[in-house]
Amino acid sequence: MEHEPSGVLVLAGTPIGEVGDAPPRLSAELAAADVVAAEDTRRLRRLTNALGVEVPGRVVSYFEGNESARTPELVRDLLGGARVLLVTDAGMPSVSDPGYRLVEAAVAEGVRVTAVPGPSAVLTALALSGLPVDRFCFEGFLPRKPGERAGRLRDVAAEPRTMVFFEAPHRVADSLAAMAEAFGGERRAAVCRELTKTYEEVRRGPLAELAAWAAAGVRGEITVVVEGAPPAKPSDLGPDELAALVARREDAGQHRKEAIAEVAAELGLPKREVFDAVVAAKRKG
Repeated sequence: MEHEPSGVLVLAGTPIGEVGDAPPRLSAELAAADVVAAEDTRRLRRLTNALGVEVPGRVVSYFEGNESARTPELVRDLLGGARVLLVTDAGMPSVSDPGYRLVEAAVAEGVRVTAVPGPSAVLTALALSGLPVDRFCFEGFLPRKPGERAGRLRDVAAEPRTMVFFEAPHRVADSLAAMAEAFGGERRAAVCRELTKTYEEVRRGPLAELAAWAAAGVRGEITVVVEGAPPAKPSDLGPDELAALVARREDAGQHRKEAIAEVAAELGLPKREVFDAVVAAKRKG
């Protein structure tokens, strides 16, 4: 592969379990890269051994603990014409894994960024969940502290799209119980464990039932998919809920006036009622 005049950053998907799922281009990119930035260099070595690929380029670690310090170094390599390949332990870089900072910095410098598409736990779990897939959102890992976790779940309790979460096995029971409390125990969900691996399991059911099942202990890599909230009736929503709907749109980049108008239109409410709810929430905060 010929090098780009200003270098190129390549984000490469890696298997989330089954090595045979590695995209064919991954081996070629590993062999062609001047620099390979890996979340875990030991896991990279196991992967390259399994693929039968030698990596002639420089291999450096790039993980949460050194992202900020290493990003400028990798950008200098890119500006010097290097082909830099970024791989994480599993799945696509930047999706709840290292990568975003480097992509942001490379784009700011006008460096070309491309990708080798590969496995994704988010999309795999979504497809297997049996829940609606026409609209969905990725919520990543929930906060570890119970109070912060409950607050985050309250914020998305009215989210109409199917939601995808990552969770550590030792916290999944508590998270499912918190979801059942915030969303209602009858809300449908799926717990996807060890996707594409030998002991793959997808457990589907109401949140309360899944929380009871997980209380006995769950092992492996976990992805949780939760059904979105049913359409709200205007009479069901108080001022706090109306303000939360507006706040979520503002967080997504909408101006407050537009967000208020949208919420009012969707619920068939007067704009003034939604506006008053937002003002009341601001006074409380």
